Amino acid sequence: MLVLLAAAVCTKAGKAIVSRQFVEMTRTRIEGLLAAFPKLMNTGKQHTFVETDSVRYVYQPLEKLYMVLITTKNSNILEDLETLRLFSRVIPEYCRVLEESEISEHCFDLIFAFDEIVALGYRENVNLAQIRTFTEMDSHEEKVFRAVRETQEREAKAEMRRKAKELQQARRDAERSGKKVPAFGGFGSAGMTSVSSGTIITDTIIEPEKPKITAAPVRPSGPSKALKLGAKGKEVDNFVDKLKSEGETIMPTTGKRGSDVSKVLPPPVNMESVHLRVEEKITLTCGRDGGLQNMEVLGMVTLRVTDDKYGRIRLIINNNDGKGLQLQTHPNVDKKLFTAESVIGLKNPEKSFPLNNDVGVLKWRLQTTDESLIPLTINCWPSESGTGCDVNIEYELQEENLELNDVVISIPVPSGVGAPVIGDLDGEYKHDSRRNILEWCLPVIDANNKTGSLEFSIAGQPNDFFPVSLSFVSKRNYCDIQVTKVTHVDGDSSIRFSSETSFVVDKYEIL
Repeated sequence: MLVLLAAAVCTKAGKAIVSRQFVEMTRTRIEGLLAAFPKLMNTGKQHTFVETDSVRYVYQPLEKLYMVLITTKNSNILEDLETLRLFSRVIPEYCRVLEESEISEHCFDLIFAFDEIVALGYRENVNLAQIRTFTEMDSHEEKVFRAVRETQEREAKAEMRRKAKELQQARRDAERSGKKVPAFGGFGSAGMTSVSSGTIITDTIIEPEKPKITAAPVRPSGPSKALKLGAKGKEVDNFVDKLKSEGETIMPTTGKRGSDVSKVLPPPVNMESVHLRVEEKITLTCGRDGGLQNMEVLGMVTLRVTDDKYGRIRLIINNNDGKGLQLQTHPNVDKKLFTAESVIGLKNPEKSFPLNNDVGVLKWRLQTTDESLIPLTINCWPSESGTGCDVNIEYELQEENLELNDVVISIPVPSGVGAPVIGDLDGEYKHDSRRNILEWCLPVIDANNKTGSLEFSIAGQPNDFFPVSLSFVSKRNYCDIQVTKVTHVDGDSSIRFSSETSFVVDKYEIL
């Protein structure tokens, strides 16, 4: 049984950068153990572990650092090494480079991940995909709560507009009949006794869907609390406040969360003054018996310039795609120059690209029903048996130049019949009994790992296992379009630039 005392990332001199103790140990004790570790390795007796009279060090070099596990001497060395490999795979998930500064910056992320691997000195039965899920704390209940909150916001806005229109109509009716405008209970603490002539509420006043990012104006502290119709400034806030006092839930509209690409594909560490993003998104629907119903790939090249001396530039595009793309440039880009020379430049060479703004300069679209263009085919084959269904599912990478990371193939399974019995398996799996989904997780699919299969048995009917959905991320794009060079408009001298490429799934289903 593995008894793990501590897990640490230290320098080659034995200085602890991050250390997590799983049993009661003083700081002086752990620093002393780590300081002694490099001296013990000089004996040359082992290449993966060294021992003292009381503890065992199991270690793995990480460039200029060491990943070290400190265990008891009676622990199982094979389990120690397996746990060490998992610890070593976790670190690149949070640190782009294996350097002391980067480890220190993400120390708490690493500690939380370490705690998912080991509890009270004993290894937990988790894999890398589960650790990532646990540390992200993705919650189905939170998603439901957010959906309910957004629905309440929309209903409150609709109710607010309806009441505003009622006020407007009452004002008009009162003006036509020549009567005094009545007070509307609940909207003002003192009621409305007089209204200046010609003031009308319009729909454009109550428009909280597009909040400005400016600070809210300071409200005067006068004694009057009556609602003024037709106000276009501070009174709009007063109107919203009165609705809140009546029990309406008025929440500011928040922007959508960032795309999955930003989460899983962080921008490069060293961004130049000229930075390019090549982004693609795929939508695919396929039949379970074969046949591509629809496939659409949308791509875009986005330019960001952060130094005004690089505003007047041109981008050299290398388009090696032969799939029949539809290309389109930005209206301010010289289309003739792009058609003739595959060069992106402004129509007016004297003008500069906007500074500190993401500008989409080129986009493309591929829509097809050609099955040979499917990047990753999935074949799900449920067969009825005496106890339920035996399901065989396999994948094959058709675009061998792609490298797909964090691939998750989600297969629906019947509820209330227990967990599936897994047979042959490439990769890892996770059964989510709450959502009734079996997730087949594969860290990478590329030319060296282009096929794989999963077999499982569970009670149910063949239709219970569809639709199968797929998600992945990739740092290589599907359509072979890249920016190979950036030059000045004057002189054609080259400019250093940084770039990032992403290819992600919008929807990928086998129905």
